[in-house]
Amino acid sequence: MKEAMFYERLEGRKVRCNLCAHACTINDGKRGICKVRENRKGTLYTLLYGLPPWGKPVPDPIEKKPLYHFHPGTSVASFGTVGCNLRCRHCQNYSTSQMPADDANIREVDLPKLMDRVAASESSGVAWTYNEPTIWFEFTYDGSIQAKKRNLYTVYVTNGFIQEEPLRTIAPYLDAMNIDVKAFTEDFYKNISQARLEPVKRTCELAVKLGIHIELTNLVIPKYNDNMDDIRRMCSWVREALGEDVPVHFSRFHPDYKLLDSIVTPGETLDRAARIAQEEGLNYIYVGNTHNPDFNDTVCKGCGKVVIVRQGLFGTRLKGLNNGVCTHCGTRVAVG
Repeated sequence: MKEAMFYERLEGRKVRCNLCAHACTINDGKRGICKVRENRKGTLYTLLYGLPPWGKPVPDPIEKKPLYHFHPGTSVASFGTVGCNLRCRHCQNYSTSQMPADDANIREVDLPKLMDRVAASESSGVAWTYNEPTIWFEFTYDGSIQAKKRNLYTVYVTNGFIQEEPLRTIAPYLDAMNIDVKAFTEDFYKNISQARLEPVKRTCELAVKLGIHIELTNLVIPKYNDNMDDIRRMCSWVREALGEDVPVHFSRFHPDYKLLDSIVTPGETLDRAARIAQEEGLNYIYVGNTHNPDFNDTVCKGCGKVVIVRQGLFGTRLKGLNNGVCTHCGTRVAVG
C-alpha cells in the first residue's frame, strides 16, 4: 500500500478523495466508489501501488488503444490492473474492472527496472489501459515519470472522470489520452454508468489546453445512445470546444455484462454517425470494431488523398505523409 495523493482529512477520521469527479467522502475503514482507495484512521491509501500477477507489459499496436494520430505504426507496452470508478452496465472488461482489489494479489514492482525492460523492448511507449488508469494514479504517475526518463511516450486510455488538479499534475509526463465519451446525455451517464457527463467534457477541454494529444471514442449502443441528434450535438461540441482536428472513433457495441438486451450495432448506424461528424466539420472520423472502408484510412483534409492506410487487424502503412505533411498538397495532417 501507499498513501494516496489528492485527499483531505475531515472531522471524525473521515477523508474526502479529490482524485476523480465523484469526490467521495470516506469513513474510517471504508473505501470509495472505486473500491481501491481505503481510509485507515484518517489516512487515505491506494491499494493498487503495484501490478497483479498478469500485469506484465503486453506489446500492442498503438492503433489498438485506439490512437490513430499518435505515433502511428508503433508498438506500446500496455499495463492494467483491477477496479474502476464507473459502473458501466455494458463494460467490455468487467472481469477485471469489477474485480475487488483484495482478489487481485497486487504485488510490488520495481518501476525503474520495469521501464528499463520496456525501453529495451520493441515498444516505443507505455499505455495505462484495460481498466481505468485514474484510480491507480500514484502508480501510473510514478511510472510515467520513469518512462519519460527513458524517452518513452505515455498514454492514458481513460473514461475522463478525473479532477483538474490530478490531470494538471500528470500532464507534463502524459503525452496522449484516448477518452471514452460514453454518450452525450446526462441520463445515460447516470443510468448506465453511474457517473456524469460534464466532468468528462471538462477533462477533454483541459487536456487540449495542456497540450496532451487526445482522441475520443464513442461506443454506439442501439436504443441507449444512438440518437443522431445527440451524436450531432457531441460532434458540434468537439469542433467548437476541442477543435476540428481531434479524431473521433465511433465503435461497434457487442452485448456484454449487464446490457444484454441490446443488439450488435448495425453498420448503418455507425456509418450515419460518422457522416454526421463529417457534416459537423470534423476532419478525422473513424469507425471501429467493424470494417467500414469509408472511415478506416486517414485522409488529408486538404486534398482528400489517403495518407495513412490501415489494413487487417491494426496494420498501418504511411502513404504520402512526410513529417506530418501531406506529400501531395503540403497540408499539415494532425499526426503526433
